[in-house]
Amino acid sequence: MTTAILLVAHGSRLDSANRDLDWLAESLTKRRPDDLVETAYLEIAEPDIPTGGARCVERGADRVLLVPFFLSP
Repeated sequence: MTTAILLVAHGSRLDSANRDLDWLAESLTKRRPDDLVETAYLEIAEPDIPTGGARCVERGADRVLLVPFFLSP
């Protein structure tokens, strides 16, 4: 079974806030090399949540874990 972790943040007009999610995704990818990791945003930034979920499935995920990340400063 292939698992994808879809990290979801609110989304911001500030690139620095959105980069926090990218950093987390890169870190998680290194720590969990057998899992797929994708990012998505609730609003403002791209990709949106349906697109992020579709990317997981397109990459071969049988299971998608949606993980909210709302901790950016």
